Amino acid sequence: MDKISKRLFVPLLALVVTLGGCSLAKTTGDALFGPGTSEASLTPRTQTYRDLLNLPKPRGKILAAVYNFRDQTGQYKPSPASSFSTAITQGGASMLMNVLNESGWFIPLEREGLQNLLTERKIIRAGLQKPNVPANNADPLPSLVAANVLLEGGIVAYDSNIRTGGAGARYFGIGAADQYRVDQITVNLRAIDIRSGRVLHSVLTSKTVYSKEITTGVYRFIDFRRLLELETGVTTNEPAQLAALSAMESAVIHLIGEGIIAHSWALENPQDIDNPVLQYYLNESTAIM
Repeated sequence: MDKISKRLFVPLLALVVTLGGCSLAKTTGDALFGPGTSEASLTPRTQTYRDLLNLPKPRGKILAAVYNFRDQTGQYKPSPASSFSTAITQGGASMLMNVLNESGWFIPLEREGLQNLLTERKIIRAGLQKPNVPANNADPLPSLVAANVLLEGGIVAYDSNIRTGGAGARYFGIGAADQYRVDQITVNLRAIDIRSGRVLHSVLTSKTVYSKEITTGVYRFIDFRRLLELETGVTTNEPAQLAALSAMESAVIHLIGEGIIAHSWALENPQDIDNPVLQYYLNESTAIM
């Protein structure tokens, strides 16, 4: 190995070692050039989703209506890449309906697209009232099911840069740097008694949005008038919509736990109050108080 090759080998080796240790579960190639295209798949879920599925069974499912679950933050993505695009998903109601359905505690009723539902029912009634259709043979259209509770709330806060930091080092033109940023999403969910309008339970849950950047570089002369310059980097941004979804899952679990303690709804088996998942969330509420 000649003199130039030796000088080139040392910084390249340092660069590869640095990247290999910082790419976490990905290979160096994936971290540098991307994982490539992938097929469509189910949305990845976090630990709160598994907790939601492991809740004990209720004595009876609760009929719940969700009219809207809006973004109340007014936050837009930072300039110059914003293009007036919001930082938070506008599909909060759809996400909440999925969470309620998956919990096994609620029967969510369609209310966000209620006008579309009513239009379709009018079309059915118009068909049943045709002169050529005998009234005795036509099955009457059943009434819509009324809800027991109304679930209201929304995404109430999105705080940017609540914590930032990083570290870096450079020696003889070879260096690496690490930076991170933490944002936070806050969700409010409240259950309202349909008959009295009283707010039965209200919870606030927060979830952080974590972003991380790792960069490495080489900038040094390996020989007279021969400059070696290399730069690589990897950035990981946690999707804000997944953080919002996780906060909703946590809010639903806390709402169920508070309702059990206040006897707003009940467990199928009273001994399930000692369920590890339920106890974890109940203790979390107690610790905050």
